[in-house]
Amino acid sequence: MPDPLITDPVHVNGPAARTVPVTFQSAGATLLGILHLPSGPGPYPIVVVLHGFPGNERNFDLAQAARRAGYAALVFHYRGSWGMGGSWSWTHVLEDSAAVVSALRTTEAAAYDLDPGRLAVVGHSTGGFAALMTAAADPGVTAVGSVAGFDFGTAAAASRTDPAVRAAYLDGWAGELLPLHGTSAHALVEEMEAAGDSWRLAGLAPRLADRPVLLIGTGRDPVTPADVHHRPLVEAYRAHPLRDLDARIFPTDHALSDHRVALARTVIAFLDHHLKAGPR
Repeated sequence: MPDPLITDPVHVNGPAARTVPVTFQSAGATLLGILHLPSGPGPYPIVVVLHGFPGNERNFDLAQAARRAGYAALVFHYRGSWGMGGSWSWTHVLEDSAAVVSALRTTEAAAYDLDPGRLAVVGHSTGGFAALMTAAADPGVTAVGSVAGFDFGTAAAASRTDPAVRAAYLDGWAGELLPLHGTSAHALVEEMEAAGDSWRLAGLAPRLADRPVLLIGTGRDPVTPADVHHRPLVEAYRAHPLRDLDARIFPTDHALSDHRVALARTVIAFLDHHLKAGPR
């Protein structure tokens, strides 16, 4: 099989590859997504790529690589981000992710010849948090991946007990608001603290135990340092245990700036193992 990282697909019988805008409804707001459809006949396995906060790295390279590997790959924007209506909040990220995944298995599956029984969610940073939360709440998600995932429950505990940590979140998040509207750094910190342990990712282990989970940590990352956001989660999932856990750390920054090819290879190998043959 040609390497999807370096080789364009040879045109085969059936539809040509397409890149199409699609819209979704979530709590009255219209969300825009870009669906990358592969060439050839469907039904296509699906991967939803969830971006983080605010979404400076939206992982379109990952979506393109997944499309070349035979997946229908979707990238979309949450409420209140990058020109979308509504207001940004962590809760809205979760609600929007759930709404989009549900729509892909129903109306969009019929429209674009998607396979609703083979759907993975892979997210980066806040998107990694949302991917795990979405999969835990939706047994129809076949497999899930978190890349440099942000554990909001762990962060909430630190923010509530350490004023210096709270001040760092307020300062850091205030500088990320330009692509967003309807929120503030104070609102985001307060929302995280109010959610508390209900957003601690280790608690999802029982609901993810029977599905494949990919956890990628980043070893040179002050945003989601591996000792805080990755290693404790891996230990918790191994202790439960999860049936299929693939955990690794790349020596790179939060955006995986110099590990984009390694990221794509890892994600595609994970998808190929768990989606190409369908659920086990």
